[in-house]
Amino acid sequence: MTNSSLAVSYLKKATDRLAILRVLQQKKAYSHVVREAQEIVELALKGMLRQAGLEPPKWHDVGSLLIEHEGRFETRVRQRVARLAQASEWLRAERELSFYGDVDFIPAE
Repeated sequence: MTNSSLAVSYLKKATDRLAILRVLQQKKAYSHVVREAQEIVELALKGMLRQAGLEPPKWHDVGSLLIEHEGRFETRVRQRVARLAQASEWLRAERELSFYGDVDFIPAE
């Protein structure tokens, strides 16, 4: 499988999962919304990296790599790289809290 076909696969997976967010939101399962949203963004950004010829790492927040290699993307994508990186970082941090919780935050509540 090539980087390009893997990139398409990642983007399809991300797109397919978007409908899940609506269902979880209707159920008011907000911690699950955050986790799913993070995974969707992660898949999409890793697909972008693959399309740019880069091997994505095995960690969740790849925003810094988008910024580092923004020259590999089309102009319309480059204009959004900083925002995408910011969203990736925020969702990664929120994912941990929404999944594991904290003393004063129980994800299921």
